[in-house]
Amino acid sequence: MYGFIGNIGPWELVFILVIALIVVGPGKLPEVAKSMGKAVNEFKRATTGVKKEFQDAIKFDESPVDRPAQPIPQEIKAEDVEPEDKTETSNN
Repeated sequence: MYGFIGNIGPWELVFILVIALIVVGPGKLPEVAKSMGKAVNEFKRATTGVKKEFQDAIKFDESPVDRPAQPIPQEIKAEDVEPEDKTETSNN
């Protein structure tokens, strides 16, 4: 998920946070962090929706020949099953 960031160690993270604190200031930093969190969350929702639409379109475009055959489940009813005859008859 974070492949574009690379390997960020703890010192790099502290350095980034110190720079953000200097640029934004201690009073506004919580607001900026909250708005960044909301923006990332909204971005995730949007990309998930687009991804789902693409997957649905791919499933819709598949022809029946391309899809693997799946058995159709059938319900077994009590009337359909023949009872076993537990009394054995012998014709002696």
